[in-house]
Amino acid sequence: MKNISIFGYGVTTKPMVEFLNVQGMKCHIFDDKFLCASSDEKGNVFAPSSEFKPQNSKLEIVSPGIPPYHPLVKQAKNLIGEYDYFYNLFSSAYCPQTIWISGTNGKTTTTQMLTLLLLHRGAKSGGNIGTPLAVLYAQKVPLWVLETSSFSIHYIQKAYPKLYILLPVKQDHITWHGSFEDYICDKLKPLTLMSQDTHAIIPKEFHSTKEVKNFLGKIFFYENSMSLSEEIGITAEDIKFKEPFLLDGLLALEASKILFEEIDITLLNSFQIGKYRIEEFRDKQMRLWVDDSKGTNVDATIEALKRYQDKKIFLILGGEDKGAHQNPIFELVQKWDIEIFSIGSNQEKLLKLSQQYGIRFHLCSELENAVKKIKHILGQDGVGLLSPAAASLDQFSSYKQRGDLFKQYVLEDLEENKDKK
Repeated sequence: MKNISIFGYGVTTKPMVEFLNVQGMKCHIFDDKFLCASSDEKGNVFAPSSEFKPQNSKLEIVSPGIPPYHPLVKQAKNLIGEYDYFYNLFSSAYCPQTIWISGTNGKTTTTQMLTLLLLHRGAKSGGNIGTPLAVLYAQKVPLWVLETSSFSIHYIQKAYPKLYILLPVKQDHITWHGSFEDYICDKLKPLTLMSQDTHAIIPKEFHSTKEVKNFLGKIFFYENSMSLSEEIGITAEDIKFKEPFLLDGLLALEASKILFEEIDITLLNSFQIGKYRIEEFRDKQMRLWVDDSKGTNVDATIEALKRYQDKKIFLILGGEDKGAHQNPIFELVQKWDIEIFSIGSNQEKLLKLSQQYGIRFHLCSELENAVKKIKHILGQDGVGLLSPAAASLDQFSSYKQRGDLFKQYVLEDLEENKDKK
């Protein structure tokens, strides 16, 4: 008897396994982290990736975190992504309206803002954040607002949204996709699947791409926050948020206007920006620190730096850079009052760039060391900024853990740290 195979056992696939079990189906789950085969009380089998046998599998559901060059993906004969799986279950009895939000930075904030604007219509967030797709489907949620990664889009063959929102696309996840060009292609891929009764909000720079030219629905282009505010019919000053969150809010308003002809600025302005993204706080000496641990790529870090360019910046940089070039950061700040404190696996690369651009550099290796060094020299006119331009998994379990530890180290007394040693 052939099995349903699950590739990767993580945030998205765990609820998928539970969903399938409720339907009376058992799963064979393959993941590199499993060292030997085991099973649970529901009859699911957990096995190392090397034990996958395509001849024993009738369907392979892939976690978006599994890259296309992984042996599991290369061996699969009936591969499907999570989005396609649930799209295939939609019917006349239940076919929710779906909004997908993608791009390099700002996906989470835009998704949360739009969900707030559409709560009265039964909207719930899902995808990378919020409620798993399996739960959205089981609860028969009428409106899915999905933060959609390029990983998920890569594996889509049929599914498409009613509205696709694409935030600016910058270099990121180059290792996973193979090239920046392939990354862009995946970001534009939904346009190739969408029908005539759909809408898309796309950066104007992509207006001449084949995906845009062949798009069947109605498309709205934007260049920046000013062009978006003009399209909506408001002034940017009506929105309380500064960049980069201003763009996120305007995109949410534009989406609400397109789908439902609603523009609720008061409700949008009630939104609270989440943790780990340009989150300001002060230490016991009332010095300014900023947790931008969610700044996991170059563009996100550049946006954070622009907010504080009038201050002396003590920047904590580094981690798993996913193959992206870090040069734009150094080109931007080479004439600024800035010092860089490196952590993570790419710090030797950062050291060479600092030497090339003549920027003062501290090789710290660990986050705690970087914070300690900054504490000794940070003044009231400066800012201690964690904006790594890199993923966290080389040293931390997540960007959240990195941000939490950053705040913990900042708020600890130096004398307390000395006593711990």
